[in-house]
Amino acid sequence: MAQIIDGKKISTELKDDVRVEIEALKEKGIEVALAVILVGQDPASTVYVNNKKKACEYTGIKSVSYELPEETTESELLALIDQLNQDDAIHGILVQLPLPKHISEKEVIRRISPDKDVDGFHPESVGRLSIGEPGFVSCTPAGIIELLKRSGVEIAGKHAVVIGRSNIVGKPMAMLLLRENATVTVCHSKTQNIRELTKQGDILIAAVGQPRMIDASYVKEGAVVIDVGIHRTGEGKKLCGDVDYDSVFPVAGMITPVPGGVGPMTIAGLMKNCLEAAKLREEL
Repeated sequence: MAQIIDGKKISTELKDDVRVEIEALKEKGIEVALAVILVGQDPASTVYVNNKKKACEYTGIKSVSYELPEETTESELLALIDQLNQDDAIHGILVQLPLPKHISEKEVIRRISPDKDVDGFHPESVGRLSIGEPGFVSCTPAGIIELLKRSGVEIAGKHAVVIGRSNIVGKPMAMLLLRENATVTVCHSKTQNIRELTKQGDILIAAVGQPRMIDASYVKEGAVVIDVGIHRTGEGKKLCGDVDYDSVFPVAGMITPVPGGVGPMTIAGLMKNCLEAAKLREEL
């Protein structure tokens, strides 16, 4: 029977740590500010943005919101990003994805200054991670590392298997685990004999994007299983992850639930990145 990793509890611990440091900066006259840009009215994006605003309020970070209409042009959005890049009162810039189809996400991501790239998506941020230099890391993988460490999971020397190779989760997750001295295997849609590989994982991270795909047949007895997926399925639109929780729970040593596992850590990771952006700017 697995021990459940409580992402809500651990994310609150991380946000509390951030809040203490934010208060210390305020005492020095530094107000940490995050600019959040939302284009259009995508319902899921609106929920995410509101959750980020609540986390800013909780930690003491000033949230500066830009809610732009769907018809905003790419040049208008890029001009706003240029303005925020130059604004010394703004420490971090976040553009909520996905964007409307007429706006290039790649262009928008590249336009944000790497020193304000609190999402960790800029190619320079990714490059810094790959060669071990300080920089911003994509919030979900960074949150997962915090989740593992604060749950007492020893990463160094363990075999970690990541299922998925997206730029936002899979690839940076693999690099972060390497940085923590794990031996890392990355599996994806073209991997052959995938179960043979995943069953070797002391730590198994499912970021595959398929509801309940990972059942007990993928999991080593006693493994730490981290479920990155979030899906709404069935008539009641119940939330589930990439892991078939009921199947895996009896086999795993530790497991994250959906909801209440990785999700809260992503926003906590963002708050930590905002703090780091301010410290970087102020050279603290």
